Amino acid sequence: MAANPGLAAGLGLLAEILEREKARGGDAVPVSPEAIETLRGIPAVMQERRRSLVAAAQAAAVSAAPVPERSAPAVEATTPPAPLPAETPAVSSVSAPAPSPVEGAAERTEEWRRAQLNAIFKSVKQAPAPRELGTLFDTVVFASGNPSAEIVFVGEAPGAEEEKQKKPFVGPAGQKLEQILKAMGLSREEVYISNIVKFRPKKGDGRFQGSSNRTPTQEEMASCLPFIRAEIEVLRPRVIVALGRTAAEGLLEKGGALAAFRNETHHFADIPVIVTYHPSYLLRQEAASAEEGRVAKRQVWEDMLRVMEIVGLPISEKQRRYFL
Repeated sequence: MAANPGLAAGLGLLAEILEREKARGGDAVPVSPEAIETLRGIPAVMQERRRSLVAAAQAAAVSAAPVPERSAPAVEATTPPAPLPAETPAVSSVSAPAPSPVEGAAERTEEWRRAQLNAIFKSVKQAPAPRELGTLFDTVVFASGNPSAEIVFVGEAPGAEEEKQKKPFVGPAGQKLEQILKAMGLSREEVYISNIVKFRPKKGDGRFQGSSNRTPTQEEMASCLPFIRAEIEVLRPRVIVALGRTAAEGLLEKGGALAAFRNETHHFADIPVIVTYHPSYLLRQEAASAEEGRVAKRQVWEDMLRVMEIVGLPISEKQRRYFL
């Protein structure tokens, strides 16, 4: 979907004027009342653009994922379900609507969830909205983990290593996330891990990007938002963990500082959302100094204690005092 040409031209002209005045040594630019009014309207134009992207993506849906025939309630498994295989990721698509909801938890078997998630993944591969932006690479990086997980972790977008392995959170940030899970008494295979954007964002045309990464734009997240909505509808976890401010803004569709996001419990599709720092932030703080790393880890751990309380996981006194 092409960008608004008028808005793009206006912003480009504004940038040229500011650069020219900067080169001349000026520190102020005279602006007419009409221009001020136009500039004030830019946020509204961008918000409308975001809404139209989501609406267009949802309207493009033609067929829903199949709903299985009703069957007798399954016997509850005594062992946790196996994780989703990396080669058959499960994702929802901008071009496909959320799978039709099923009445009764008895029908939401692991087999049913896998079928629904794989249908979503297949639809993502043909999704036109993200590709038409021209700012994302072609490789789909969907999700990994337990389709019956009670906790879902959502990041912003895959990086170079994730694109290479076609699996989210496999680089240094992924290793840090696994350390957090271990402290919670969990493994990667017991939770579900995904991203809002299912494709690695490009820098420029991507030809000289190499292994460097960038944060996805609001427009890119809006084009992929129906995917994660469909995933959540299939999974119906007890809690969602948004990793980082960008993921929080994309999921909750509102801006804000991460500190403010952390201060309250949010909701996505009526499911509690806990916002915490991205694992890469912990890595940066640890590299800065031991004290900064300790403070950041404690903040994340406080958020994880809230997650554990929501899910009902046992919390020992040692865990409560972790990093203190």
